[in-house]
Amino acid sequence: MIRSYSLFLTVVIAVLLFNPAVSRAEGDIEAGQVKSVVCVACHGIDGNSPADQFPKIAGQVPGYVAAQLEAYKTGARENAVMLGIVGVLSEQDMADLDAYYALQVPSIEGVSEKDMEDVLAGQKLYRAGYAGYDVPACMACHGPDGSGIPPNYPRLGGQHVAYTEMQLHAFKSGARKNLEMQSIAHPLTDEQIRQLALYISALQP
Repeated sequence: MIRSYSLFLTVVIAVLLFNPAVSRAEGDIEAGQVKSVVCVACHGIDGNSPADQFPKIAGQVPGYVAAQLEAYKTGARENAVMLGIVGVLSEQDMADLDAYYALQVPSIEGVSEKDMEDVLAGQKLYRAGYAGYDVPACMACHGPDGSGIPPNYPRLGGQHVAYTEMQLHAFKSGARKNLEMQSIAHPLTDEQIRQLALYISALQP
């Protein structure tokens, strides 16, 4: 377990040090705010989506929103709605939107008393991983408070429970392509995915 976890951390550090995303266009915050009008219907006025099937992108780590928009445009990430939107976006448009949303303040989800047992179980998974299947702690990449590590590891804290569950299930099934996350999500049960999503929703800096 220790050996596999050390190897995992080595890969993480290498990705962060040698990622080509540093060469992306520099974003203009004011321009991004103007361009964000096309995002409001799903992601809310400030990136805090009112609907739990759409992600909150307010306060997302710099570089991540632009990278995901590019992934939708190239087909590396599939979503019919997003494909229709990103088709007309330039690299500069993506950088501007990225800069704008990175500065917005993310809202935090509340957790009900009846869910506290699951929240505590999710906390254990997030902070310590799942040793039985060599699943590393989520905080190794996403931070102890879920604030993420730019540009590859997104902010998770405060995300909608339903959206986080949906993405973990997509990684687990292979519907969303990311070898790192697929290997992490694959051994998780539906209950563990729910527990993680509940804990993540309450995380804040």
